[in-house]
Amino acid sequence: MTYSIGIDIGGTNTDIGLVSSEGRCVARKNLPTAKYYDADLYVADICKKIREMMAEQHVDAIDGIGIAAPMGNYYTGCIDNATNLNFRGVTDLNALVHKYMDVPVTVSNDANAAAYGELVYGGAKGMKSFITFTLGTGVGSGIVIDGKLLHGKTGNAGELGHVIMIPGGRLCGCGRKGCLETYVSATGIRRTALEMLEQHPDYDGPLSKIPKEELTSKDVGDAANAGDPLAIKIFELTGEGLGVAMANAVAFSSPEAIFLMGGPVKAGEVLMRPVRESFKKHLCFVYENSVEIRVSELSGNEAAILGAAALTKAK
Repeated sequence: MTYSIGIDIGGTNTDIGLVSSEGRCVARKNLPTAKYYDADLYVADICKKIREMMAEQHVDAIDGIGIAAPMGNYYTGCIDNATNLNFRGVTDLNALVHKYMDVPVTVSNDANAAAYGELVYGGAKGMKSFITFTLGTGVGSGIVIDGKLLHGKTGNAGELGHVIMIPGGRLCGCGRKGCLETYVSATGIRRTALEMLEQHPDYDGPLSKIPKEELTSKDVGDAANAGDPLAIKIFELTGEGLGVAMANAVAFSSPEAIFLMGGPVKAGEVLMRPVRESFKKHLCFVYENSVEIRVSELSGNEAAILGAAALTKAK
């Protein structure tokens, strides 16, 4: 059995895992990303945690280190001007890690890492072409075609969360209006809920009892699963939009499957039913019955680490 390291860099915390070749996370440690303003010190502390894990688990060697990072660039090994990190500009993670450890390093963004995790350790094992959508604060996506992760010219290919669904629609963090993620992410679901509550001032269901500033997409999912009509409608609108985007994505890659992951997906059938209905309605006939819609098989609390570790197997 061999081992690799998976590192998931978030704006608040950094999770580090020691992952076996069987896809089992045998040890984990974390660092508070937000306290670091010096990238060199940050990477030095990450490498210290890695060595601690290896010693504790009696692992003498690792195959490599995979890093899932905001604005992580597969080609350069750098983080390119991530807005949610305190160390600004271009951070050469590859070079910094090699100051402290002599192992192969692969860097990519978190959505691409999730796709590779699904390929290596999850439900996409043995598949040649598939797409993943990760619904979180935003919408991430990863595209695998003919067994290879799609990077494109810049290393940032496959940002399906930023396809424009409604021209002139909701303002997105990218500066444009109407992007998919402003409607179907956890944040987008919350925005839809707040709009619906304003449109229905007489509504007195469970969502009306939650202070607006505290309302979350999970609250909407819980209410929908409890049978609340307004919450069900919110998820129907969400599923409709996501299904359209998925049907459009099939047209350029003809995948075997589309995998969905992230917090809103945990709501279950209140989301998945309208997603499947919308997908079927909007799918071009030439792809009929050729694409599975599946929920990710990666363990939710380990998915990011497994995805990062899977990058060490990237082709």
